[in-house]
Amino acid sequence: MINKEAKLSKDIFKKSVEKVPTRNGYGEGLVIAGEKDKNVVVLCADLTESTRSEYFKEKFPDRFVEVGVAEQLLATVAAGMATYGKIPFISSYAVFSPGRNWEQIKTTVALNDVPVKIAGAHAGISVGPDGATHQSLEDIALMRVIPNMVVLAPADSIETKKAVVEAATNGKPTYIRFAREATPVFTTEDSPFEIGKAEILWDSVSPTTNHQPPTTNRVAIMGCGPLVYECLKAAKELEKEEVGTIVVNNHTIKPIDEKTIVDVARKCGAVVTVEEHQVNGGMGSAVAEVLAKNYSVPMEFIGMPDSFGESGTPEELLKKYKMTSRDIIKAAKKVISRKG
Repeated sequence: MINKEAKLSKDIFKKSVEKVPTRNGYGEGLVIAGEKDKNVVVLCADLTESTRSEYFKEKFPDRFVEVGVAEQLLATVAAGMATYGKIPFISSYAVFSPGRNWEQIKTTVALNDVPVKIAGAHAGISVGPDGATHQSLEDIALMRVIPNMVVLAPADSIETKKAVVEAATNGKPTYIRFAREATPVFTTEDSPFEIGKAEILWDSVSPTTNHQPPTTNRVAIMGCGPLVYECLKAAKELEKEEVGTIVVNNHTIKPIDEKTIVDVARKCGAVVTVEEHQVNGGMGSAVAEVLAKNYSVPMEFIGMPDSFGESGTPEELLKKYKMTSRDIIKAAKKVISRKG
């Protein structure tokens, strides 16, 4: 059942669940952050409307800089501004930033440990018809290996807004990953969000016996980004089959919440990770590293299987590359069968 402390939307599983692009939350968060601190500035690489940086530009035109199609310049100018006390957010598609300016982010932002916030829009396979060249599936891996870098993948538009507002005050280089497609809004303004703290959204109770299913028939499902919603759908179906689940919203990939991950792995004895990113080097790899050091359990990984994407609708692509709730259910049953 839904964890009461998660304070999720009551309409979470209705067919009419509200859908909003997470990029909208980014734009809304920029305005709030800008209202709170006059040092917040926004720079964009000719994608002001697509990244929703336009919200900030309309509100604070004198604190907005359009650098044009020059992602390396985007990062270096922002690093200079941060050195002199500004809090810059740099906005582009994730395939371009960090995809094209990774070296500048590493050497001018992270090496100097200045609080530039890198917004990677249109991340994941759900960019859809734009095809493989615009589907950033490597950005989490690229960013989490950089020292000093915080890496966030919020689950819906409300959480993206919160991530932006909190990132503005954390004093660290920070990467925020978000999507283009409208996706379910299942958190609320009251839902907890804290950088570095994973949230337990679901903890199954057997519907017939009203108790926790035995450890042998339980699995932890850890997701990030909009696919967390698919994790919740899978948990709901698994509960009907007397399979216990704990769903974790692992929105902070770095610094990762080791305590929650280990605690949940101990309770369930098996883990499935879910992300709209390459399996290699992504959030699942980060979870595996934590468990390898602390409490090793069987794992299955949902994500891109060492492949480039292609053109198609988001729904078609998620189905083809096995990232839907149905695929999560299969992975959950498989990992449970691997328990010793």
